[in-house]
Amino acid sequence: MSTSTTVLFDDLGPRGRSRVRAATIGGFLLVAGLAALVIWRLAVNGQLAGQRWAIIFDSRTGVPQRLWDGLLNTLEAAGYAMVLAVVLGAVLAVGRLSDHRLLRLPSLLIVEFFRAVPLVVLLLFLLLGAPTIGLDVGRLWTLVFGLTLYNMAVLSEIFRAGILSIDRGQSEAAYALGMRKTTVMTTILVPQAVRRMLPALISQLVVLLKDTALGFIIAYPELLQSASNLVNYYGSNYQLQLYAAAVVVYIVINMVLSFLATRLERRLGRNARSPEQQPADLLDGEPDQTRV
Repeated sequence: MSTSTTVLFDDLGPRGRSRVRAATIGGFLLVAGLAALVIWRLAVNGQLAGQRWAIIFDSRTGVPQRLWDGLLNTLEAAGYAMVLAVVLGAVLAVGRLSDHRLLRLPSLLIVEFFRAVPLVVLLLFLLLGAPTIGLDVGRLWTLVFGLTLYNMAVLSEIFRAGILSIDRGQSEAAYALGMRKTTVMTTILVPQAVRRMLPALISQLVVLLKDTALGFIIAYPELLQSASNLVNYYGSNYQLQLYAAAVVVYIVINMVLSFLATRLERRLGRNARSPEQQPADLLDGEPDQTRV
């Protein structure tokens, strides 16, 4: 049995390991010191007092209700935008991979245009410019369409890269068997590409969810806008607590999405392994007796 090992770098010696250990400990102490300094300053300024944080959980203040409504509005806008961006991104990816120039060139222009335009500019155009031509869609759909137009361009590149990452030999073998391109795409390339591009796809959807905070610009009552309205109502004394609550909600949502993505990726990896991942003896239908 022969084995081959690719060595990218030499193992650290005793002196190198001690330096790495010292740098790690020093970095940890530096971060811990900065965190302790921040906590001390907050305590000195009275920001850690219990009555200030109690406002977040006291239903009589209306704060939990307003934050909950903001969360629902955030999830509503993100949900619509995710579905539309994934569908339109897949359509644009197929258009860019098409053999027909009439489909490929318009898809290329759309992708490059919306990737280049900042999302803030799209939102302002949809809010201020669209009504001048008779398209007043409201603040919810202004945010949804802005997120969709930007993210569909990014997702189309993720889809296209995932499909192109599949070994060309598989599609060529399918064409040699007389299969049409549509069949090859839907039955051979896309199922394998989904598993490869899933981490990048989920990461972009998380970015889309966080970009709903730009609804603050168009006064859409999402989570950040709700926290800002509460700060304006209760004053700057509760500014840290209210914004911190919004940040925690964003972190929890992103952690849930990342957890679900990891579970889905593992399930797809168990249920359908690509041919290049299969052991050679299993592909042949019988074990290789020549191996030791």
